[in-house]
Amino acid sequence: MPFRPGPRNLITDVAGLRVGNADDAKLKSGVTVVVCEEPSVAGVQVLGGAPGTRETDLLEPHNSVQAIDALVLSGGSAFGLDAASGVQAALRERGVGFEVRGLHIPLVPAAILFDLANGGNKDWGRYPPYRELGYEAAQTAAHDFAIGTAGAGTGALSAGLKGGLGSASTKLDSGITVGALVAANPTGTVTIGRTRNFWAAPFEVGDEFGGLGLPSPFPADAQDMSIKYRDLMRAGANTTIAVIATDAVLTKAAAKRLAIAAHDGFVRAIWPTHTPVDGDLVFGLATGRSGITPSPDTTVDLYAAAGATMARAIARAVYAATPAEGDLLPVWSERAG
Repeated sequence: MPFRPGPRNLITDVAGLRVGNADDAKLKSGVTVVVCEEPSVAGVQVLGGAPGTRETDLLEPHNSVQAIDALVLSGGSAFGLDAASGVQAALRERGVGFEVRGLHIPLVPAAILFDLANGGNKDWGRYPPYRELGYEAAQTAAHDFAIGTAGAGTGALSAGLKGGLGSASTKLDSGITVGALVAANPTGTVTIGRTRNFWAAPFEVGDEFGGLGLPSPFPADAQDMSIKYRDLMRAGANTTIAVIATDAVLTKAAAKRLAIAAHDGFVRAIWPTHTPVDGDLVFGLATGRSGITPSPDTTVDLYAAAGATMARAIARAVYAATPAEGDLLPVWSERAG
């Protein structure tokens, strides 16, 4: 049976998760946080050559801590890692966190993308604003949230078009739900050549990102490594960061495997991807709320859905982007044809 989305077609269709955004239009940057309603098993896989991260070592299967409290995706390059401190502060106020001798330490791994050279005002003074943006994002976390030019996708760019924040979900026949959240800021392009058609078209459900399908005939410039890529690669100004989540019961090793599978969605949705100047990263997250431990057959479906759902989320990120003052690139809806 074909994959079908959950009721929201957002990562929050996975039971046990809420998402909050905070952004600044003048800064052209922002923060997105995934808040776990209960501590959740997590893993991570980095395949890009220029990652920026915080607290990712604790996610490795051989390390002691088994669950985390939230995940952060942020703009701001290395400055954006401060966002996790703001999220920690918000969670600590609620008494959330790993308990050690009566103290609560919220565990909040984070990843960042480069959006400093996107036309926004980065003259923020002594300290960057990301800690406060992280706090605000955590305070506003809910089941419904904006995609497109929002949160960590506010200042995102791709090759030739604005990037953005995207999300999608898939409900499997087994009863397991998979959800993806992505801040799409890639060196490559998510559309085929100069067309409006998305590389992710074979995985589209309904018309969730335009319903255009694949172009016919296939354009001659589909694999054109033109100057638009070269300029971006010289700047080193990119990265796609994401979360793939499920309500299945997974170990830390299986959550890492889920993150690995979701990288297939990057390959299906972005050309080129995983370059030396992208910090491409996926967090895998399992809330366990379905109570279902995947069987061998169900596991194959789960990992297939991870890649397909991530590809859809990436396309939806660019499709939903909206124009703003000072933009360096047009949005998808402005592209002719």
